[in-house]
Amino acid sequence: MRLYSLSVLYKGDPKVHLLKAAYDVSTFNFFQRSSVQEFMAFTSQLIAERSALGSRASVKEQEYLCHVYVRSDGLAGVVISDNEYPQRVCFTLLDKVLDEFSRQVSKMDWPSGSPATITYSALDGYLSKYQVQAPGT
Repeated sequence: MRLYSLSVLYKGDPKVHLLKAAYDVSTFNFFQRSSVQEFMAFTSQLIAERSALGSRASVKEQEYLCHVYVRSDGLAGVVISDNEYPQRVCFTLLDKVLDEFSRQVSKMDWPSGSPATITYSALDGYLSKYQVQAPGT
């Protein structure tokens, strides 16, 4: 059971943009890592774009499960995991991350923010904390 990506996005007009993201592509071949990360960023954006405000959904994309939560204020979170990772845990993580993000980052920064301008460093920690290690690894 693995988590590959944890993203915070803003669903504004006319499109969704990434505010902050963390990726774990360590299980992929070295030469595939950048394209896998690009795929995950693109997929996260696309799923948030297609989800209604105030909704939660889980979408299967290739061999991944993408869990999305779009709050009514436009703040969105996406977790990309393998098929075995528990859905309930993903939504608990998204709730926690979006609540914390909205307390630490001003709402005025969301529409114009980008990964380079937003100061929020907890995503990598959450991604590794919620990573489930297989027995014996």
